[in-house]
Amino acid sequence: MSKSQNIFDNQEFFDGYKKIRSNRYSANNLEEKPALFSLAPDLAGKAVLDLGCGYGENCAEFKARGASTVLGVDISEKMLAVAIEEHPDIEFLRADMSDLSFIKGKYDVVFSSLAVHYVEDFSAFAKSVCDVINPGGYFIFSQEHPLTTAPITGASWFRDDDGNVLHYKLTDYARGGKRNTKWIVEGVEKHHRTFSEIVNSLCEAGFSIERMMEPVPTEETIAMDKSWEKDLHKPNFLLVKAKKQ
Repeated sequence: MSKSQNIFDNQEFFDGYKKIRSNRYSANNLEEKPALFSLAPDLAGKAVLDLGCGYGENCAEFKARGASTVLGVDISEKMLAVAIEEHPDIEFLRADMSDLSFIKGKYDVVFSSLAVHYVEDFSAFAKSVCDVINPGGYFIFSQEHPLTTAPITGASWFRDDDGNVLHYKLTDYARGGKRNTKWIVEGVEKHHRTFSEIVNSLCEAGFSIERMMEPVPTEETIAMDKSWEKDLHKPNFLLVKAKKQ
Protein backbone atom coordinates (compact mmCIF):
# COMPACT_ATOMS: atom_id res chain seq x y z
CA MET A 1 0.00 0.00 0.00
CA SER A 2 1.41 3.39 -0.98
CA LYS A 3 2.31 5.96 1.62
CA SER A 4 -0.23 8.72 2.27
CA GLN A 5 0.51 12.37 1.54
CA ASN A 6 1.37 14.39 4.64
CA ILE A 7 -0.11 17.73 3.59
CA PHE A 8 -0.91 18.66 7.20
CA ASP A 9 2.75 19.40 7.95
CA ASN A 10 2.74 22.05 5.22
CA GLN A 11 2.71 25.23 7.35
CA GLU A 12 0.35 27.16 5.08
CA PHE A 13 -2.09 24.25 4.99
CA PHE A 14 -1.79 23.66 8.72
CA ASP A 15 -2.56 27.31 9.52
CA GLY A 16 -5.51 27.38 7.13
CA TYR A 17 -6.92 24.12 8.43
CA LYS A 18 -6.62 25.27 12.03
CA LYS A 19 -8.59 28.42 11.19
CA ILE A 20 -11.37 26.36 9.59
CA ARG A 21 -11.64 23.90 12.45
CA SER A 22 -11.71 26.67 15.06
CA ASN A 23 -14.81 28.16 13.43
CA ARG A 24 -17.79 27.01 15.52
CA TYR A 25 -20.01 27.47 12.45
CA SER A 26 -17.93 25.27 10.16
CA ALA A 27 -19.49 22.26 8.41
CA ASN A 28 -17.29 20.05 10.60
CA ASN A 29 -18.85 21.39 13.77
CA LEU A 30 -22.43 21.82 12.56
CA GLU A 31 -22.79 18.67 10.45
CA GLU A 32 -19.98 16.11 10.70
CA LYS A 33 -19.19 15.96 14.42
CA PRO A 34 -22.80 15.64 15.66
CA ALA A 35 -23.41 12.86 13.14
CA LEU A 36 -20.19 11.02 14.04
CA PHE A 37 -20.93 10.99 17.75
CA SER A 38 -24.54 9.99 17.14
CA LEU A 39 -23.24 6.77 15.59
CA ALA A 40 -21.01 5.91 18.56
CA PRO A 41 -22.03 2.92 20.67
CA ASP A 42 -21.69 2.92 24.46
CA LEU A 43 -17.95 3.42 24.94
CA ALA A 44 -17.81 2.62 28.67
CA GLY A 45 -14.89 0.25 29.25
CA LYS A 46 -14.11 0.00 25.54
CA ALA A 47 -10.77 0.17 23.75
CA VAL A 48 -10.90 2.90 21.09
CA LEU A 49 -8.59 3.63 18.16
CA ASP A 50 -8.86 6.96 16.31
CA LEU A 51 -7.26 6.97 12.85
CA GLY A 52 -6.33 10.41 11.54
CA CYS A 53 -6.93 11.87 15.00
CA GLY A 54 -5.65 15.37 14.17
CA TYR A 55 -5.76 17.64 17.22
CA GLY A 56 -7.10 14.84 19.40
CA GLU A 57 -10.38 16.51 20.36
CA ASN A 58 -12.38 13.44 19.37
CA CYS A 59 -10.05 11.25 21.44
CA ALA A 60 -10.83 13.44 24.45
CA GLU A 61 -14.55 12.97 23.83
CA PHE A 62 -14.17 9.19 23.57
CA LYS A 63 -12.38 9.16 26.90
CA ALA A 64 -15.03 11.41 28.44
CA ARG A 65 -17.61 8.87 27.30
CA GLY A 66 -15.90 6.20 29.36
CA ALA A 67 -13.45 4.50 27.00
CA SER A 68 -10.87 2.55 28.99
CA THR A 69 -8.17 2.90 26.33
CA VAL A 70 -7.81 5.54 23.63
CA LEU A 71 -5.05 5.64 21.02
CA GLY A 72 -4.91 8.49 18.51
CA VAL A 73 -2.92 7.97 15.30
CA ASP A 74 -1.96 10.66 12.80
CA ILE A 75 0.71 11.15 10.14
CA SER A 76 1.20 14.84 10.92
CA GLU A 77 3.86 15.90 13.40
CA LYS A 78 2.32 19.37 13.67
CA MET A 79 -1.17 18.03 14.39
CA LEU A 80 0.11 15.62 17.03
CA ALA A 81 2.14 18.34 18.73
CA VAL A 82 -1.13 20.19 19.37
CA ALA A 83 -2.89 16.97 20.42
CA ILE A 84 -0.18 16.03 22.94
CA GLU A 85 -0.09 19.53 24.41
CA GLU A 86 -3.87 19.82 24.76
CA HIS A 87 -4.57 16.22 25.85
CA PRO A 88 -1.55 14.98 27.85
CA ASP A 89 -3.55 12.15 29.40
CA ILE A 90 -4.19 10.45 26.03
CA GLU A 91 -1.77 8.28 24.05
CA PHE A 92 -0.88 9.45 20.55
CA LEU A 93 1.26 7.82 17.89
CA ARG A 94 2.68 9.25 14.68
CA ALA A 95 2.08 6.79 11.84
CA ASP A 96 0.50 6.44 8.41
CA MET A 97 -3.03 5.05 8.88
CA SER A 98 -2.95 3.49 5.41
CA ASP A 99 -0.70 0.73 6.84
CA LEU A 100 -1.86 -0.59 10.22
CA SER A 101 0.85 -3.23 10.60
CA PHE A 102 2.16 -1.23 13.59
CA ILE A 103 -1.04 -1.94 15.57
CA LYS A 104 -0.42 -4.90 17.87
CA GLY A 105 -3.54 -4.97 20.04
CA LYS A 106 -7.27 -5.24 19.32
CA TYR A 107 -9.89 -2.53 19.67
CA ASP A 108 -13.62 -2.51 20.28
CA VAL A 109 -14.28 0.60 18.21
CA VAL A 110 -12.21 2.21 15.46
CA PHE A 111 -13.14 5.77 14.52
CA SER A 112 -11.87 7.92 11.67
CA SER A 113 -13.02 11.49 11.09
CA LEU A 114 -12.58 12.91 7.59
CA ALA A 115 -9.41 10.98 6.81
CA VAL A 116 -10.22 7.87 4.74
CA HIS A 117 -10.48 9.91 1.52
CA TYR A 118 -6.71 10.35 1.84
CA VAL A 119 -6.20 6.55 1.70
CA GLU A 120 -5.52 5.25 -1.80
CA ASP A 121 -6.45 1.56 -1.47
CA PHE A 122 -9.69 1.53 0.50
CA SER A 123 -10.25 -2.21 0.03
CA ALA A 124 -6.91 -3.12 1.62
CA PHE A 125 -7.46 -0.47 4.29
CA ALA A 126 -10.88 -1.87 5.24
CA LYS A 127 -9.37 -5.34 5.64
CA SER A 128 -6.57 -4.01 7.85
CA VAL A 129 -9.09 -2.13 10.03
CA CYS A 130 -11.21 -5.25 10.40
CA ASP A 131 -8.12 -7.19 11.51
CA VAL A 132 -7.56 -4.88 14.52
CA ILE A 133 -11.19 -4.93 15.73
CA ASN A 134 -12.56 -7.42 18.23
CA PRO A 135 -15.49 -9.58 17.04
CA GLY A 136 -18.69 -7.56 17.28
CA GLY A 137 -16.76 -4.29 17.29
CA TYR A 138 -17.33 -1.27 15.09
CA PHE A 139 -15.63 0.80 12.42
CA ILE A 140 -17.24 4.25 12.36
CA PHE A 141 -15.92 6.81 9.90
CA SER A 142 -16.72 9.99 8.04
CA GLN A 143 -15.33 11.10 4.72
CA GLU A 144 -15.90 13.75 2.10
CA HIS A 145 -19.07 12.87 0.25
CA PRO A 146 -18.42 10.86 -2.95
CA LEU A 147 -20.28 13.53 -4.93
CA THR A 148 -17.74 16.05 -3.59
CA THR A 149 -14.69 14.01 -4.52
CA ALA A 150 -16.07 12.98 -7.94
CA PRO A 151 -15.22 15.97 -10.21
CA ILE A 152 -11.64 15.66 -11.41
CA THR A 153 -11.31 19.45 -11.60
CA GLY A 154 -12.78 19.92 -8.11
CA ALA A 155 -16.23 20.56 -6.68
CA SER A 156 -18.13 23.54 -8.11
CA TRP A 157 -21.64 24.94 -8.48
CA PHE A 158 -23.90 26.43 -11.14
CA ARG A 159 -24.96 29.92 -10.05
CA ASP A 160 -27.36 32.54 -11.37
CA ASP A 161 -26.33 36.06 -12.39
CA ASP A 162 -26.60 37.18 -8.76
CA GLY A 163 -24.29 34.44 -7.53
CA ASN A 164 -27.01 32.30 -5.96
CA VAL A 165 -26.43 28.54 -6.11
CA LEU A 166 -28.74 26.77 -8.57
CA HIS A 167 -27.35 23.23 -8.44
CA TYR A 168 -24.16 21.18 -8.21
CA LYS A 169 -21.86 20.36 -11.13
CA LEU A 170 -21.54 16.58 -10.93
CA THR A 171 -19.00 15.01 -13.28
CA ASP A 172 -16.66 12.00 -13.34
CA TYR A 173 -18.54 10.08 -10.63
CA ALA A 174 -17.71 6.67 -12.12
CA ARG A 175 -14.06 7.60 -12.68
CA GLY A 176 -12.45 6.40 -9.48
CA GLY A 177 -8.93 7.28 -8.42
CA LYS A 178 -6.68 10.08 -7.26
CA ARG A 179 -7.83 13.67 -7.22
CA ASN A 180 -5.24 16.44 -7.10
CA THR A 181 -7.17 19.44 -5.83
CA LYS A 182 -6.80 22.88 -4.32
CA TRP A 183 -8.05 23.05 -0.75
CA ILE A 184 -6.30 25.79 1.23
CA VAL A 185 -3.22 25.06 -0.90
CA GLU A 186 -2.59 23.50 -4.30
CA GLY A 187 -1.68 19.84 -4.67
CA VAL A 188 -3.86 18.21 -2.00
CA GLU A 189 -4.22 14.51 -2.87
CA LYS A 190 -7.54 12.79 -2.19
CA HIS A 191 -9.06 9.61 -3.58
CA HIS A 192 -12.50 9.26 -5.09
CA ARG A 193 -14.55 6.07 -4.88
CA THR A 194 -18.19 5.38 -5.56
CA PHE A 195 -20.78 4.40 -2.95
CA SER A 196 -20.78 0.83 -4.24
CA GLU A 197 -17.00 0.54 -3.92
CA ILE A 198 -17.15 1.80 -0.34
CA VAL A 199 -19.96 -0.58 0.67
CA ASN A 200 -18.58 -3.60 -1.19
CA SER A 201 -15.07 -3.10 0.21
CA LEU A 202 -16.44 -3.01 3.75
CA CYS A 203 -18.58 -6.12 3.22
CA GLU A 204 -15.72 -8.03 1.59
CA ALA A 205 -13.46 -7.08 4.52
CA GLY A 206 -15.86 -8.73 6.99
CA PHE A 207 -18.15 -5.89 8.04
CA SER A 208 -21.90 -5.51 7.90
CA ILE A 209 -23.29 -2.01 7.37
CA GLU A 210 -25.49 -0.91 10.27
CA ARG A 211 -26.10 2.70 9.31
CA MET A 212 -25.09 5.38 6.81
CA MET A 213 -25.63 9.13 7.20
CA GLU A 214 -25.40 12.15 4.90
CA PRO A 215 -25.94 15.04 7.35
CA VAL A 216 -27.35 18.33 6.12
CA PRO A 217 -27.82 21.66 7.90
CA THR A 218 -30.84 22.14 10.11
CA GLU A 219 -33.62 24.59 9.28
CA GLU A 220 -32.26 26.80 12.07
CA THR A 221 -28.81 26.87 10.47
CA ILE A 222 -30.25 27.74 7.06
CA ALA A 223 -32.38 30.48 8.60
CA MET A 224 -29.22 31.89 10.19
CA ASP A 225 -27.28 31.80 6.91
CA LYS A 226 -29.05 30.95 3.63
CA SER A 227 -25.77 29.91 1.98
CA TRP A 228 -26.04 26.62 3.91
CA GLU A 229 -29.06 25.71 1.75
CA LYS A 230 -26.75 24.45 -1.00
CA ASP A 231 -25.93 21.41 1.17
CA LEU A 232 -29.46 20.18 0.46
CA HIS A 233 -28.36 19.75 -3.17
CA LYS A 234 -25.17 17.89 -2.24
CA PRO A 235 -24.24 16.89 1.32
CA ASN A 236 -20.68 17.57 2.45
CA PHE A 237 -20.11 14.27 4.22
CA LEU A 238 -20.81 10.55 4.18
CA LEU A 239 -20.69 8.62 7.47
CA VAL A 240 -20.73 4.85 7.90
CA LYS A 241 -21.19 2.61 10.92
CA ALA A 242 -19.95 -0.90 10.11
CA LYS A 243 -19.93 -3.87 12.50
CA LYS A 244 -17.36 -6.66 12.38
CA GLN A 245 -19.21 -9.92 11.75
